[in-house]
Amino acid sequence: MKNKGTHFLVQGAAIAAVYVVLTLVFAPLSFGEVQIRFSEALTVLPFFTPAAIPGLFVGCIIANLLGGAIPVDIIFGSIATLIGAFFTYKLRNTGKWAAPIPPIVSNIVIVPLVLRYGYGINLPIPFMMLTVGAGEFISAGVIGMILLGALSKYKNVLFHKKAAV
Repeated sequence: MKNKGTHFLVQGAAIAAVYVVLTLVFAPLSFGEVQIRFSEALTVLPFFTPAAIPGLFVGCIIANLLGGAIPVDIIFGSIATLIGAFFTYKLRNTGKWAAPIPPIVSNIVIVPLVLRYGYGINLPIPFMMLTVGAGEFISAGVIGMILLGALSKYKNVLFHKKAAV
């Protein structure tokens, strides 16, 4: 168990890297009032490992920085992902169907406010909640659940708690 911290760090860093790559590869869809951020499918990973929480947070910060987001978006958009990841981890024992709910809810609440007051997008906040929520439902609720199902078969290999000796 000497490498427990290293294992946690590597898992978190790998998750952050994948989040950044997915966000930037699909950049035209990852930003704006109508967005499907495919990297948000990774927000189900705290179901398997707590290392996903800082990994997703750091990945979101880096993706927002590299994607040209304004400081308010970098901070609060990343906090939305952090909140979603944290509560996905907290709900992990309630069943897999709860995994995408926290990221969907946190993004529905926070991102439209960032779009309105940070970017000055003059659309009704309820409309932006609907569009952001729809995109988050597609990424976390549909793609994320497909990812969760696929990774469940390999969870002991990918997310084991014991460090390899």
